[in-house]
Amino acid sequence: MTPGLTALVLAGTRPGGDPLADYAGVSHKALIEIGGVPMLARVLAALDAAPAVARMVVVIDRPEVMAALPKFSKPVTLMAAQSGPSASVAAALQQLGTPLLVTTADHAMLRPEWISEFLQSGSTGADAWLALARREAVQVAAPHTQRTWLRFADGDYSGCNLFLLRNAAALGVVQLWQQMEAARKRPLSLLRRLGLAYVIRYKLGRLSLAAALERLGILAGSRIAAVTLSDGRAAIDVDKPADLDLVRQIISRGAAQG
Repeated sequence: MTPGLTALVLAGTRPGGDPLADYAGVSHKALIEIGGVPMLARVLAALDAAPAVARMVVVIDRPEVMAALPKFSKPVTLMAAQSGPSASVAAALQQLGTPLLVTTADHAMLRPEWISEFLQSGSTGADAWLALARREAVQVAAPHTQRTWLRFADGDYSGCNLFLLRNAAALGVVQLWQQMEAARKRPLSLLRRLGLAYVIRYKLGRLSLAAALERLGILAGSRIAAVTLSDGRAAIDVDKPADLDLVRQIISRGAAQG
């Protein structure tokens, strides 16, 4: 991937506030501090240090949050948050175009080398890439972490909150995401959309990762590829108090080891 990439950081908060922000005693989840540094600042610092990234765009509902952050060497601009993450990405695609690297403000341990590995390892034949980590790598990094596992016939994976929308055809992936987000409270509708045969194969542990991505690609009218990252920490984001405590421990341990 050549330099000049735009990176989008999803940093909006939930309507009515965020329970994790309340737990941490801050007004906004993106401002939760880990090692004395707000999560959003950590994510932007990793992107700032990634050679392929030229600028960062933060999707946020409260621009004043940015006042608490340090300055970065690369340009940082803001976009208004939409009704949900998929709607925000769709709006960003329309405004910013492709290729577009997407991550989240709660990816507090994001490292520039993971970004480089992701960008260098994806299939050039795909329209959209997503980063995953294998269960074995995640458990080496954090043996007691509780993740949501995607259980395929060829192994268990966890998402890494890192995506690349490579070209205009990737819009179909975002539109499919919007449709699935809208149907999350109508499980039967969602199952029909995915295809009952594929759902049954997944439940029985007979669906491979490649077959699942192929099916999603057909639904999206796009080609989707997974990039498996080598460092299991890439799958550990901060969604709940236990995650926050874990990430604080890992970062503190790393700082103590120099």
